[in-house]
Amino acid sequence: HVQLVESGGGSVQAGRSLRLSCAASESTYDRGYCMAWFRQASEKEREGVAAICGSGYTDYAGSVAGRFTVSEDSAKNTLYLQMDNLQPEDTAMYYCSPDCDSPYYSGQGTQVTVS
Repeated sequence: HVQLVESGGGSVQAGRSLRLSCAASESTYDRGYCMAWFRQASEKEREGVAAICGSGYTDYAGSVAGRFTVSEDSAKNTLYLQMDNLQPEDTAMYYCSPDCDSPYYSGQGTQVTVS
């Protein structure tokens, strides 16, 4: 079971940027991998934000497309989420997962608050 540690969250004003990181305890970058970021706002369901697959394919939720960028550093077993032009509706706990189909296979998350 891969251990995941998310970091980089914080409190920012609307329009600012944050970069989230997700450190994995072991490589998940085998053939066919698909890693993802999810978020969960207060009293809402966890939702997909961005995904990146071994083929280089990336995908984004409509609400963040054009503002967020997902990337990875396989040498460091780390997944990133660059979040630009943050908006109050982006306020949530952010989680990463080594399986795009498993939103609850994650670490403890990192809180992002936008005012």
